[in-house]
Amino acid sequence: MLNQDLIRQRLSQRARELVPILRERALNAAQAGQLPEETLKDFHDAGFFRILQPSRWEGYELEPKDFFEVQMTLAEGCMSSAWVLGVVAIHNWQLALFDDRAAQDVWGADSSVLISSSYMPVGKVERVENGFKLSGRWGFSSGSKHCDWVFLGALVPPEEAGGAPDYRTFLVPRSDYQVLDNWNVMGLEATGSHDILVENAFVPEYRTHRAFDGFMQDSPGNAVNTAPLFRLPFGQIFVRAVSSSAIGALQGAVDQFVEHNRARVGVNDGRKMVQDPAAQSSLANAMVCVDECKTVLLRNFALMMQRAQSAEPLSMPERVKMRYDSALVADKCAKAVADLMFNSGASTIFRSHTINRAFRDIYTGRAHVANNPAKYAWNLGGVSMGQDSNDFFL
Repeated sequence: MLNQDLIRQRLSQRARELVPILRERALNAAQAGQLPEETLKDFHDAGFFRILQPSRWEGYELEPKDFFEVQMTLAEGCMSSAWVLGVVAIHNWQLALFDDRAAQDVWGADSSVLISSSYMPVGKVERVENGFKLSGRWGFSSGSKHCDWVFLGALVPPEEAGGAPDYRTFLVPRSDYQVLDNWNVMGLEATGSHDILVENAFVPEYRTHRAFDGFMQDSPGNAVNTAPLFRLPFGQIFVRAVSSSAIGALQGAVDQFVEHNRARVGVNDGRKMVQDPAAQSSLANAMVCVDECKTVLLRNFALMMQRAQSAEPLSMPERVKMRYDSALVADKCAKAVADLMFNSGASTIFRSHTINRAFRDIYTGRAHVANNPAKYAWNLGGVSMGQDSNDFFL
């Protein structure tokens, strides 16, 4: 039996050690448009991809808080690196929800194999014997060049006329898709979030996962992966993978702001920055933003784990509120990092400046559909006043 406390301590220590290393690699990684192989090796060697992986596949089966603490720490050095870890490692958790035959396909020969994703429901699906034919082009598959499999979203047509479509995640091997190199963006450049093209690939039924099963916290993989960790709602896990790195990136910007401005004197007015009320306020507000976002994240996962351990489901209002909590993170961090940048002087307009990089990365992360708080605010307000939820990715 692995000593989970020792594993947590080791993971935390290694993540902290990697922060300056990732910061040093960030510029070259951005220019290359993907993570360096050294960073992938560091993550594998540290066991970061195994934090939420089932123990039966050599994973640690720790709690979400343990994973997101690591992700946030790494983002202090490079948000792109933390983003890729967040998205890709979450798939090791989701694969545990599939029929176990899917995990055998992916990890049977090597439990370190990685999966990328694009959950856009844009795939064209045809029912065939024992499975489906899948075609389409999906965007924003982070870390796709580092992965040998991909999760792709699509709506399965109803078996009977008038029935509701069935949203599923399809698991597809590298031999059945192309990675289209089209990642040319202003931030998160090193995530390599390319397009995925599939042309008439056969996907067995067992290599699909129904969103409804994830919502009900009763998936085929629960037959063998019985830990409470795998009874958490899928919709509450993935959205944090694309929001929580912004918290760490903002913390990194706070640290760099202090270092950059502690002894800086304005060239035009000769004024010390440490005495500038605007600089002081922007720093204070950013520090509070980090604390608030992290506190809410950890509080919500503590509640989720408590309910999963007691087999007590979360209520719909609780899920809706937690979903909105996640959507707010990138928006709050974007506003805070912009204030830091605007109060750091003209040198921050250079792309090589660490605060400039945090600014571009956080704003790019804010553009993810899961990080747009408006529609989740409307849903929370409506549900609080007695309306039905219009969102089931919860």
